[in-house]
Amino acid sequence: MLLSAFIIGLLGSLHCVGMCGPIAMMLPLGDSKGLKKLFLISSYHLGKMISYGLIGLVLGSLGMGVSLFGYQQQLSIGTGVIIILFALFPALSHNSFFKANWIYKPISKIKSSLGKALKKNKADTLLTIGFLNGFLPCGLVYMAMMGALANGSITTGVLYMIFFGLGTVPLLTILVYSASLIQKKYVQNIKKLIPFFVILLGILFILRGLGLGIPYISPKQNHQMAGENSIECHDTSNSNSHGEELTIGSSSKEL
Repeated sequence: MLLSAFIIGLLGSLHCVGMCGPIAMMLPLGDSKGLKKLFLISSYHLGKMISYGLIGLVLGSLGMGVSLFGYQQQLSIGTGVIIILFALFPALSHNSFFKANWIYKPISKIKSSLGKALKKNKADTLLTIGFLNGFLPCGLVYMAMMGALANGSITTGVLYMIFFGLGTVPLLTILVYSASLIQKKYVQNIKKLIPFFVILLGILFILRGLGLGIPYISPKQNHQMAGENSIECHDTSNSNSHGEELTIGSSSKEL
């Protein structure tokens, strides 16, 4: 599951070139070179990892609450269905729900703060720029958020979002160093693969929720294993009781 998050980030970074690329090109790096430039760029990425980790913390907590009530399988299946719908109908990720005032009011404030940080043109603001950038709306971030929610664990939720963020690092770093290395025609061709992989991810979540007993893909859930163990214990206890009866019976005959 964490590998899938990294691949979403890696493929999604092609989309990020259009969305976050201008921000990456405007980073206040000054005349820094070598290790100093790498450190500054790393600070920007670290800021994004922190914001993604916080998002994963919240969603992982919600997912754990759902799993405690015994609905983790249903949550995983529902998440898979939603992810597939988002891939087939991209307009769903831009519907009235995501445009609601209670969502976009804080986002507008984040954009305003981000614009001010970029205008400062100071290296020490790179961590802040990355942190604010991590909260900007993006369709693929929504996908990663659904994945963090469906895992039903705080730790996995945090790691899922961080691995997604790590997937965006290579291409955006190349963009900062040399935008000429990223040719638009290749980016457009590879971007066509994103919906197919997202659908595959949705199918993976559905299989995971079904608990078919397939190792690594659709493992049995804890309550399924507990049910099987209870049946085995019941059968064992019955066989033991029959064995004891036979032993007692044979002993009485001998007497």
